[in-house]
Amino acid sequence: MTSIEKIGIVGAGAWGTALAAAAARAGRTVTLWAREQDVVASINGTRENARFLPGIALDAAITASGDATALGSANLILLATPAQHLRATAADFAGHISGTVPLVICAKGVELESGALMSEVVREAAGDRPLAVLSGPTFAHEVARGLPSAVTLACADNVLGEAIAAALGGATFRPYLTDDMTGAQIGGALKNVMAIAAGIAIGRGLGENARAAIMTRGFAEMVRLALAKGARLETLAGLSGLGDLVLTCSSVQSRNFSLGVALGEGAPLADILGARESVAEGVTSAPAMVALGKKLAIDLPIAEAVDAVLHQGADISETIAALLSRPFRPEF
Repeated sequence: MTSIEKIGIVGAGAWGTALAAAAARAGRTVTLWAREQDVVASINGTRENARFLPGIALDAAITASGDATALGSANLILLATPAQHLRATAADFAGHISGTVPLVICAKGVELESGALMSEVVREAAGDRPLAVLSGPTFAHEVARGLPSAVTLACADNVLGEAIAAALGGATFRPYLTDDMTGAQIGGALKNVMAIAAGIAIGRGLGENARAAIMTRGFAEMVRLALAKGARLETLAGLSGLGDLVLTCSSVQSRNFSLGVALGEGAPLADILGARESVAEGVTSAPAMVALGKKLAIDLPIAEAVDAVLHQGADISETIAALLSRPFRPEF
């Protein structure tokens, strides 16, 4: 395939900007598309995304634009918009990007309305194009600063996957390849739901044992759902599954974990969301995952509990009590 030298990134939030920084560090020229004109002006004028990733100096190889046609010369496109906006975004950009240019899905979630994985959404919205999925344990601020990070790069075409890894990878941004796109996506989506549950436990003062239990039993839910969708166990045990789960459930840097902490401390969901610029994908992934689990006849008690608290008005104390009163069962 053509050498990947020019990279377009759709979405200039914290994650899209961090990926731009990693790509520039790898020696690529990057065009970062942003809907917000103040973000475009900030990146081009001061070399900083002051709105979404303040305090990070951006390389001169990164330019920002609000014009979709600016991505027309890119050899690779990274889709870094929120999961629930990916269908509309992919459809909007399909006419500006050659059908042979690979698209890398960098959003973590499941479409709420359809229950579709992000790869299914993009294929429906943008047609049959070369696809890959990038997922794993990453905080945007650390990636942007060049701190060591490792990710899963899932692509059915191994040659294409190797080319993308070579284009994005470097000493401190390490892509590990797999062809299991389904496993990478389910791990990346469901870990956000588990992070909310872990945050609720910490916010409620239930202790570190409870957090460890949620992470472990949450991982079991991830595995059950992924295997039912045809994924492989080793993918869930890797960076995009277990690795991402550990990171997201362990730090208040995580938007989903910190949201859970605030919920556990008694803050209303509407107030938490209203005070944030960023998106906590687990809020919309929870009902989508529960619906997918019911469709596949998979038991997802933690995901169901999070969904009940977030969207069905369930009392947190009563929901925790219900989880703790479940019958004892074999671990596997």
